[in-house]
Amino acid sequence: MAHKNQGNRSPMKPKKKGLRGRHKKPEKIYDFDEADNRLQDLFRNHGFADYPHGKRHQLVRFYQLLMEVQKKQNFTRLLSLRDVGIKHFVDSLIITRHCQLQFPLLDVGTGPGFPGIPLKIEFPSERIILAEGVQKRVEFLKSVREELNLENLDIVGRNINKNFHLPVKGVITRAVEDIRNTLSNTSNCLEVGGKAYLMKGPNVDPEIDEALEKWSEYYKLSEDIKYSLPETQHERRLVIFEKIKSIPLEDDDLYEDFDE
Repeated sequence: MAHKNQGNRSPMKPKKKGLRGRHKKPEKIYDFDEADNRLQDLFRNHGFADYPHGKRHQLVRFYQLLMEVQKKQNFTRLLSLRDVGIKHFVDSLIITRHCQLQFPLLDVGTGPGFPGIPLKIEFPSERIILAEGVQKRVEFLKSVREELNLENLDIVGRNINKNFHLPVKGVITRAVEDIRNTLSNTSNCLEVGGKAYLMKGPNVDPEIDEALEKWSEYYKLSEDIKYSLPETQHERRLVIFEKIKSIPLEDDDLYEDFDE
């Protein structure tokens, strides 16, 4: 039976949200010329002194678009030009110095476009496919594609799983998903001889061991490259698996619902 004074109870105080989920807005968004000058200095000091001006200009505009949308929606935890430049741009581009990417290249769980957009700017004529399951990010990626005039860039508005069959020769991800899951989810789109480029932190050995234990019949560990972002203490691992055998299809349904 309900207590008679139930309606007079004081409302419960809402629980305070943790910092992890809070939406933080950029304090300052630089205009194009100042952002370009700052990014040029940053690239010079972090191993990209010879980066072409035209490509850098596209990255500057990408930075502005990302910060503008961040004012309204939570897309990235990196809010300064320095952090975006090092932890997004340099982090995405540096892998091209450690391996030769294979195309078409599928960026799984690209979020607001990493590493896919910087790689598209780096390889303008190659086909890159961005896959993202959050619709607001999909719309942002489409706007970036239009604003930067990026050609041969497809956008898949869905999460990638084993029912995705669009053939690609390369898969790349900077997501925190376990390696075993990434290999499973891309198992029916990555061609034999294709490679999965997994951008990881330094302590990834347990994931590698578990992936080899599960997938050794179909994948081999091609390369395990330890490196750090130039002139920083940020350590990275680039783990590359090569597909060596076709995996029997469990379902012939195709899910090639990408936006052209």
